[in-house]
Amino acid sequence: MGRLILVTGGARSGKSDYALQLAQSLPGPRCFIATCPVVDSEIDERIARHREEREGAEWQTVEEQTDIAAVLRSHHDYPVCLIDCLTLWVNNLMYRVEQSSEVFTDAEMRQQCDILTEAASIHQGTVICVTNEVGMGIVPDNAAARVYRDLVGRCNRMMAAAASEVVLVSCGIPLHLK
Repeated sequence: MGRLILVTGGARSGKSDYALQLAQSLPGPRCFIATCPVVDSEIDERIARHREEREGAEWQTVEEQTDIAAVLRSHHDYPVCLIDCLTLWVNNLMYRVEQSSEVFTDAEMRQQCDILTEAASIHQGTVICVTNEVGMGIVPDNAAARVYRDLVGRCNRMMAAAASEVVLVSCGIPLHLK
């Protein structure tokens, strides 16, 4: 049975740094599952910086925007898998469905989280998921942003319920919630 750890926090809170340090404190090799699509040069530069941070530390990077459960299943022999991040994963799932002029629903989010938590539970090592806490600010002024906020909230709640540990990072300080 795998060990699932959820690391959450606000934008630039230090959650990814914390998750990376946690992963590197565990015996490798390690798989970094990146969900961020390259949409512009700034994102491309961020990705390059993140790759440099992992150089020489027994990391294999897999870029997958939507089917991260399949990556977990195919990398079952890695003692550590770090998924960064679930927030972008939700965005990517929404985008994929909206390309068919459909709406990504709460029921579909639940189903995707069930698939992911099942893959994490059968993984023999540690799975660390990074996510943003997006529901602590103002209510978005448009319907799409409100749906996104709600879906990320649903995802975070389901992942936290399945996780053995939940860590909120605020101002670079990890607060152990579970």
